[in-house]
Amino acid sequence: MAVVRGFLAKRWHSGPSSQLVDDALQEVFVDLYKEGGALGRFESAKGTSFRAFLYGVTKNVALRHEERAMRERSRRVDQGSRGFEAWPSDDTAVSRVFDREWAVALMQRARARLEALAAEDGDAALRRVEILRQRFEEGRPIRDIAQRLDLDASKAHHEYAKAREEFKASLRAEIAFHVSGTKEQLDNECRLLLDLLAGHQPGA
Repeated sequence: MAVVRGFLAKRWHSGPSSQLVDDALQEVFVDLYKEGGALGRFESAKGTSFRAFLYGVTKNVALRHEERAMRERSRRVDQGSRGFEAWPSDDTAVSRVFDREWAVALMQRARARLEALAAEDGDAALRRVEILRQRFEEGRPIRDIAQRLDLDASKAHHEYAKAREEFKASLRAEIAFHVSGTKEQLDNECRLLLDLLAGHQPGA
């Protein structure tokens, strides 16, 4: 539920309901798993993205909390604070905040999957994970990574290309766990996640 917590924390950052994140998170959990709850409806649906489904449940819970808080005189928005009124009214903008939290969570899971597989496959696979880490976390060019890992430059480029494909496979596996669809649909979802993390408009 890290995605939901991250979304709610951003939605209510320094606003009047910032302390209600845990309560709302628990309510989302109950809505999903109670008998006859939302998760049962999702499992019986066809062709539905779990990302979009979870966003809908979370947004509904958030709105319920906001409506309650706005009715309570004791929960006033301080002048200049980023409260309910400061949150974008455009539902597309709101959903993009959730989508980015989703993208971050899936990338983290894909990385963990890749690292676990590499640990099973041995030193060469672990080295490829390290090449990816240095390239993307530290921003090092491949030639510098090659020197640090005592690799021939052409070998480092080859290993980097292979590591990228292995990561994409891990990411697709994570996406496939949450999204049912064709290979093309999974690839589209993969591109969407990368666009969201890069701060681009999907499809731009």
